[in-house]
Amino acid sequence: MQTAHSLDVLRNSIGKLRSGSNTIGLVPTMGALHEGHLTLIRRAREACDHVVASIFVNPTQFGPNEDLDAYPRQMEEDAAMLQSEGCALLWAPGVEVMYPGGPENFVTSISVRGVSEGLCGASRPGHFDGVATVVNKLFNQVQPDMAFFGEKDFQQLAVIRAMARDLDLTLPHVLSIIGVPTVREPDGLAMSSRNRYLSPTDRDAAATLPRAMKEAIARIEDGQDPSPTLAALEDELLGAGFSSVDYAVLADSASLAPLNRLSGNAARLLVAARIGGTRLIDNMAVAG
Repeated sequence: MQTAHSLDVLRNSIGKLRSGSNTIGLVPTMGALHEGHLTLIRRAREACDHVVASIFVNPTQFGPNEDLDAYPRQMEEDAAMLQSEGCALLWAPGVEVMYPGGPENFVTSISVRGVSEGLCGASRPGHFDGVATVVNKLFNQVQPDMAFFGEKDFQQLAVIRAMARDLDLTLPHVLSIIGVPTVREPDGLAMSSRNRYLSPTDRDAAATLPRAMKEAIARIEDGQDPSPTLAALEDELLGAGFSSVDYAVLADSASLAPLNRLSGNAARLLVAARIGGTRLIDNMAVAG
């Protein structure tokens, strides 16, 4: 596996990988890799001739009171995992490469209205602007044929799809955005780099989240009113040790607009809740 830290080395390496009309799949990450990320690498390997993974902890998607400095960084371990999975190239730029002059002097930002405004966007202002901007830069730098994202960050995936569509990145034979189902622990908790922040007690309690979501979905699909069902879900989480619930929303899968009832279109239950200082997010499909 090659590793590139500069744009010149990246472009030279991408040119070599593309020889003979080979296809390239991109898996953008912020490092601290786990089985969920490796599943994306495997999916990309199945679909493309070569896989490029990026590791960049993007400062512009962190708010002033969020965990940028504390975010786990383990480049050597991550690189070893990527190499063992057959990744062809690791793109690991520094902040000075992605934001020349520093993020505070970077004057361009991509904002995606609608899908970015509720849910996590409501409590993390500017977060999805940072996500959209850095992902667009990665697309321009690597120019992949396919890009792979986990459905665990479902709103992020919706934002990226909308950005790619509106900026004509998804025309035929240009770029396909592939969503990959969430990878879960044996007890159902969605895999996340932030799970490592949980104490043993909080980790046990965190398993209430997927379990309560499945119970709520079953009731909604059975025809029960979503509003009291979601209120009961919140109460169950708070009773299990969660300190707060940012949101528990039934939404349209495409627009992420909140739903008061199932409409026949694809729907999603999305939840964000805090336990022991750690913010967990999850989502599951709801049959219309």
